[in-house]
Amino acid sequence: MPMWDSDYSPYTNPTTAWNNQLRQLSKQRQYREALTLYRHMLRSSFFPNTFTFPFLFKSCAFLSLPLTASQLHAHVIRTGSQPDPYTRSSLINTYSKCSLPHHARKVFDEMPNPTICYNAMISGYSFNSNPLDAVKLFRQMRREVEDGLYVNGDVSVNAVTLLSLVSGCSVATHLKIGSCLHGCVVRFGFVTDLAVANSLVTMYVKCGEVQVARQVFDEMFVRDLITWNAMISGYAQNGHARSVLEVYNEMKLSRVNADAVTLLGLLSACANLGAQGIGREVEREIERLGFDSNPFLRNALVNMYARCGNLTQARRVFDCSGEKSLVSWTAIIGGYGIHGQGAVAIELFDEMVKSGVKPDQTVFVSVLSACSHAGLTDRGLEYFEDMKMKYGLQPGPEHYSCVVDLLGRAGRLEEAVGLIMSMKVKPDGAVWGALLGACKIHKNVKVAELAFQHVVELEPMNIGYYVLLSNIYTDANNLEGVLRVRVMMRERKLRKDPGHSYVEYKGKMHLFHSGDVSHPRSKEIYRMLDKLENLVKEILSPDEKCQGRSEELLIGTGVHSEKLAIAFALLNSKSGTEITVMKNLRVCVHCHLFIKLVSKIVNRQFIVRDATRFHHFRDGICSCKDYW
Repeated sequence: MPMWDSDYSPYTNPTTAWNNQLRQLSKQRQYREALTLYRHMLRSSFFPNTFTFPFLFKSCAFLSLPLTASQLHAHVIRTGSQPDPYTRSSLINTYSKCSLPHHARKVFDEMPNPTICYNAMISGYSFNSNPLDAVKLFRQMRREVEDGLYVNGDVSVNAVTLLSLVSGCSVATHLKIGSCLHGCVVRFGFVTDLAVANSLVTMYVKCGEVQVARQVFDEMFVRDLITWNAMISGYAQNGHARSVLEVYNEMKLSRVNADAVTLLGLLSACANLGAQGIGREVEREIERLGFDSNPFLRNALVNMYARCGNLTQARRVFDCSGEKSLVSWTAIIGGYGIHGQGAVAIELFDEMVKSGVKPDQTVFVSVLSACSHAGLTDRGLEYFEDMKMKYGLQPGPEHYSCVVDLLGRAGRLEEAVGLIMSMKVKPDGAVWGALLGACKIHKNVKVAELAFQHVVELEPMNIGYYVLLSNIYTDANNLEGVLRVRVMMRERKLRKDPGHSYVEYKGKMHLFHSGDVSHPRSKEIYRMLDKLENLVKEILSPDEKCQGRSEELLIGTGVHSEKLAIAFALLNSKSGTEITVMKNLRVCVHCHLFIKLVSKIVNRQFIVRDATRFHHFRDGICSCKDYW
């Protein structure tokens, strides 16, 4: 039952008493109770007025009740409240929030409009991802202003107008419109308005223009928590993890306190960088600020620790969580999967299902990927069938790429090709790329050429596929094929992305590039690396000495970044301690062999995260079993 005071009903103006109670319920976000109170009001023979409807329309908007809104619209017409600008703007806003912008426009077009109604309609178009119609209406509004056609005392462009316009530009295809609106913001003198400036930062971030967002950010004289969060989230979402930490340090110097949104951005950055030490500091900050029970932060912590190579801590956070959502299970299952611990991942999936949580497409990607990384072929195929038959979920390209990888690992290449040909959705580059990767392991040139033909049509600028095919030709002593790949790369002006690796030491991330000599301790690092290289050469077999040669010739020789990171870590860690390295690209064959042998020579465990998975090197063996 709604909590209203039925005894409070002043005789002088009883409708005012009802309106006051509606206002209170609206402030307390008790929207269903407000609508129930309105029905009680009508049954009590009291009639609404223009002050009644805005609260009711707000309730309909938040609850997304278009039918109720239409019924209230009829009441507005019967009571004669239609000309009131606040009632009309509330109705326009409600129809827009209920995904009925055409209904909102009909209300707008029924009579001349003041600024508040223009703003409501422009906001409605933006809310429904229709910035073009929002801009058209803005032009109409400006014409009225310039022609002096003032209605109800005023039509003017204000900060709310521009805020509504800018907020509608949320994808890269809207960038040109957003840039023009930025010019309008400057022209109309609202560039110093905090809310408008924040919307510009957010707009550029969502459109992928992080540098322009940073320029707007730097030019702001006043920044609030929303400003800092927009910049932090923007850097995190666009993969600029180091910049996230830099902005957060600036934020702390500005004495602005973080909230849950800030901390989510930080955890995302730590996960991308592999900055476990900083991630632990963020966890302590979460506890200090009282956000321990926030499910989004706990899930982000699980993901952060897993992607930083610490499954023990990831499992601790997961086990300590109260009610576990599907997102929680997906995070921990995916964590075990990328570390190659498929058996644990599928145990967790089965436990999740028994607990009553229904799986979705996303968690099946994690499960299938875990089976693929661990070589659990039969279990993976069972889950793929269960996904379709038991749970009624339609597989997407990401699921098929996992199954192709699964079959490829087992050497069942013809089955993998047949699966691709039977797909109900168009295979993407990842699907054909998985097949190409399997051909490298099993040295199947014929199927590799088929896979390459398709994958370069879909992703012609992905150099990794050219490297894979070149390696396959080299293994088959097909020098003509190697030369063809080189010519293709030269014609397409393909260059390998610069490789870099991170290693954390004393709370700081030490970054290394291929052939890097910029580190203050470069001489010591290279001396250590020379010793390791000499020790490795002593135990290499003749066949192993040839491994990786074609890849190095194709993409350029030099000291790869992970080798430098490992040498630095060995110089700065105690004997027997685990070393974790993060790399932005797929680890090459030569470096993979090198790290395996070094792990045996120095009797240390190395955990290396490359672009696709974690490799756990111990005693000359890698957890990926040389398939990655």
